[in-house]
Amino acid sequence: MTLKKALQQIRPVSSETKKAARLRWDQVAKPLNSLGILEEDLVRIAGAQNSEAVCLDQKWIAVMCADNGIVEEGVTQTGQEVTAVVAANMARGASCVCLMAAKAGAKVLPVDVGIASDMEGTGILNRKIRYGTRNFLKEPAMTREETVKAMETGMEAAGILKEKGCRLAGCGEMGIGNTTTSSAVLSVLLGKEPEEVTGRGAGLSDEALNRKIRVIREGIMLCHPDPEDAIDVLSKVGGLDLAALAGFYIGCACYRIPVVLDGLITAAAALAAVKLSPTVRDYLLASHVSAEPAGAMALEALGLKAAIHGEMCLGEGTGAVALFPLLDMAAAVYGQMESFEEIHVEQYRRFGKEEEE
Repeated sequence: MTLKKALQQIRPVSSETKKAARLRWDQVAKPLNSLGILEEDLVRIAGAQNSEAVCLDQKWIAVMCADNGIVEEGVTQTGQEVTAVVAANMARGASCVCLMAAKAGAKVLPVDVGIASDMEGTGILNRKIRYGTRNFLKEPAMTREETVKAMETGMEAAGILKEKGCRLAGCGEMGIGNTTTSSAVLSVLLGKEPEEVTGRGAGLSDEALNRKIRVIREGIMLCHPDPEDAIDVLSKVGGLDLAALAGFYIGCACYRIPVVLDGLITAAAALAAVKLSPTVRDYLLASHVSAEPAGAMALEALGLKAAIHGEMCLGEGTGAVALFPLLDMAAAVYGQMESFEEIHVEQYRRFGKEEEE
């Protein structure tokens, strides 16, 4: 499926199903709204699945892996060879997200969109578009064609999960230097200065952080990404992993698969996807508030609330998979708890603004 066709096929979530799911929560024999954000998450999932009977069977995390040419500028503590090492571990089920996913009853699909190393024989899904992006301090990170191809790779990954029966997806990334690219993308899309949205990533000294901010500012000035054109922003100062993630969200919306974001990087890609199709927003759920400075900003721009405030910033999809067990527990209450009518107790009422809603 082409990106253009996918954008045309996205349909709004079911408002009627969401209304029915809220009514079900009100009937459950417990105080109103007492599971907080988890209740709203289940409502969003019901709307996305177009079914009041929420199903969380077959949970998957799709992880987009790629390298970034901007690491040449000393914006990271480690070299880009780490991307290949972690991605290979992921393919054999030994990375952080894989270990966490196993405990959460989920599976992981790692995708090579642009790792700067040959990954043959590792077991990773090979969809390499190029061996890492260009250095956006010298030239645009990608061509527009490469960016669209990466987005369509993400859409393909969503289709693969659909074929596997996935009912709830999560997303992650692996790519040294991608807090720099995501901060650059957020700076443009949010209209914020680089120093407002840029953090230390995997750990930078004050000197290195200042260098990272300068690189982002100068790269944006050089490439002039158009904030009204998400594809242009991704191609000029983004990365193959970010583009693939944006495509993954678009694909999930096409296939009516609700998808849980991870942290800063996945949220930056989500903003790009929502820029292309605002309807995609309704298929997204937030897992946690990233420890990176722009983590909360990105979620606010997306209109999403996170259930986890754990100062996490590991990446790989670990935040997304951490939410899965909480959603399973909420779904058990939603689907199995007796109603007030069944236990012969008067149902709680809403008052004021809540009553009107």
